[in-house]
Amino acid sequence: MVSTDDILNKYKSKIEGQLRDYSSSSNPGNFSRSYQNFRESMTPSFSSYEKWCKSLGNLFKIKVSEKDNETIGKAIETAHLSITPSEAVVLAVVVLFSVLFGGILLLVGIWFLTETLSIMLIFLTFILAIFLFYYTYNAPQRIALQWRLKASSQMVPAILYIVIYMKHTSNFEKAIAFAAEHLEAPLSNDFKKIFWDVEVGRFSTIKDSIDHYLERWRDFSIEFIEAFHLIQSSLYEPSEGRRIQTLEKSLQVILEGVYDKMLKYTHESKSPLTNLYMLGIILPTLSLAILPLASTMLQGAIKWWHVMIVFNLIVPFFVIYLTTNVLMKRPGGYGETSLLEKNPLYYKYKDKKPYFLASLIMLPFFILGLLPILWMYTPLPSWLNMSIDYTWSDIGLGFLGDSGIFGIVPLADGSGFVGPFGILSLVLSLFIPFSIAFMFAIALGMRTKEIIKERNKYKKVEAEFTSSLFQLGNRMGDGLPAEIAFSKVVESSKGTEAEGFFRTVNQNMHQLGMSLNEALFNPKRGAVIFYPSELIATSMRILIESVKKGLKVAARSLMSISEYVKNIKKINDRLNDLLADILSDMRSNMTFLAPLLSGIVIGLAGMITTILASLSSMINEGSLGGGLEGLAGAGGLQSFLTIFDVTVMIPPYYLQIVVGLYLVEIVFILTGTLVTINSGKDELQKTYETSKNLKSSIMIYLVVALFAIVGLSLIGAIALAGLG
Repeated sequence: MVSTDDILNKYKSKIEGQLRDYSSSSNPGNFSRSYQNFRESMTPSFSSYEKWCKSLGNLFKIKVSEKDNETIGKAIETAHLSITPSEAVVLAVVVLFSVLFGGILLLVGIWFLTETLSIMLIFLTFILAIFLFYYTYNAPQRIALQWRLKASSQMVPAILYIVIYMKHTSNFEKAIAFAAEHLEAPLSNDFKKIFWDVEVGRFSTIKDSIDHYLERWRDFSIEFIEAFHLIQSSLYEPSEGRRIQTLEKSLQVILEGVYDKMLKYTHESKSPLTNLYMLGIILPTLSLAILPLASTMLQGAIKWWHVMIVFNLIVPFFVIYLTTNVLMKRPGGYGETSLLEKNPLYYKYKDKKPYFLASLIMLPFFILGLLPILWMYTPLPSWLNMSIDYTWSDIGLGFLGDSGIFGIVPLADGSGFVGPFGILSLVLSLFIPFSIAFMFAIALGMRTKEIIKERNKYKKVEAEFTSSLFQLGNRMGDGLPAEIAFSKVVESSKGTEAEGFFRTVNQNMHQLGMSLNEALFNPKRGAVIFYPSELIATSMRILIESVKKGLKVAARSLMSISEYVKNIKKINDRLNDLLADILSDMRSNMTFLAPLLSGIVIGLAGMITTILASLSSMINEGSLGGGLEGLAGAGGLQSFLTIFDVTVMIPPYYLQIVVGLYLVEIVFILTGTLVTINSGKDELQKTYETSKNLKSSIMIYLVVALFAIVGLSLIGAIALAGLG
């Protein structure tokens, strides 16, 4: 008989030879290249940020504090970025000093050209540099937040996969692998990384690797960790009944945990979102009403481009900061789980042609909005043999006063013109935000019109799929093969939205001769391709896996899924009820109150400008009547004219453009925030909602602004007529 020593001696020399012959240098780069390919498949969209960090991070090193190093390091690991905390901080510092240096160069250039130093520009440069530094410094946290939001929406399906698999096969490693194979990114990539860390020797067991991974969720989703620990503890239960009970308890824990945390989140987020609306929309918009007066009193120290930098760059950064704080507190485990890239119409969503077509449609309106500027700064009037400006009397509307329709005012020294201050210019300026907003609205609508219809279609299928799934499980529990069970369900589901799915599967198997797996997941004819629902795909994948263990196992799995889906639906309905108040308030503020307030403010700015311009004209011409002549003769109105010099006032034309663009930015920011609060990372819904909200917000704003401009200007003209 061959002894153990004989076997060891036989293979000892062979193994030692293989170890001597192995050298990592004989196959250079394979390990790093394979890891690089794995990582790039996980985070393809962050490569540009990483390249900037890597290229600038090599210039110099910055020692990061222990607290910041831990915070940034966790974010980098969560987002799977291939950078270090020092490199991320270096990029932020380089951005800070680049903006400051660029601002200094601009100030020096202005000094040499005009021999004036703008204190306002210094202030704006400093503020912009601080905001960009903060924005870049927190980039790893924002990227990690996006990753976490998308991954957290797949937590419940992940636990469901593992529980269903372990019900018929009590193998934790295989259950994790099964979930990693069938889940969507990014959580699937996280699970694959668990195995990768074991393969490369970072951890010795799957348990150690997954315990390390779960630690990153401790501050965001403790119920996810508890569910995993319950699943692990089921491996040590002495009886089959106790094991199944523990597995079912894990799913109950994550469902109840998500509900409790979302309940708390809805209460805590009401106040921050109210502050966001007041500080980000109400106060900035109201402050614009006094800017025409403020700019004249400060003798032109405030320019229109100062206002544009503040309201179209700095304030939106502030709003993003406030919204990010709200989103950072959003609990995981809840949200939209469908992967947009798997939809058959995804190519239409990615198509850039709608932007080109929408730009062509709105270009004439944009040029129309620029007409006052073209009239003022180009030789267009001379080409058309027309005057630089006309008064309302010249065109037969003398009741509006003697001010110019464009409001183009020549400077006293004859060096040029200022403006446009006229009502017609202000009305024409409405076409600029209109064209920009509707360019995006049309383009985003074209990208999402068909794909959102398809998703709504399979959402209806999902609503009826639970009962059909239960029927399918019953049929298979009776001993019918899957091929026959599907045909039976087709007959019993006639007239429902789910009928089309089961009919497609049945036709694929009986008419095209496909196997069950092919009938469901064939890339061209599979039923799941035409119904890209995560619920349907999850159920069918589990069916394929469990049917290998027998019809009884498959039947129990389908019935379990049906029961779990009912519980998940109840949780989702309750969460939607909790979020309804806060979301509806913010949506009405964004799409109605903000445009309404902005339109009225623009009308007030136009009226103030019209009154001051007309008073200046009347004082210069000596046409004031009544008791004001004595005041004018005493120099009172001349002093008034000196204080409120129209030529240094910010034209309402530019103010309206600033407000309109700010409203467009707010719609983009707040729509993304509301969709993320409600559905997690859902790009399709965000794009679709942005298109809808842009249309409604801008139309309300344009109508209110037009009536406010015309109405308040008429009131001002009538009041001035009494002074004549």
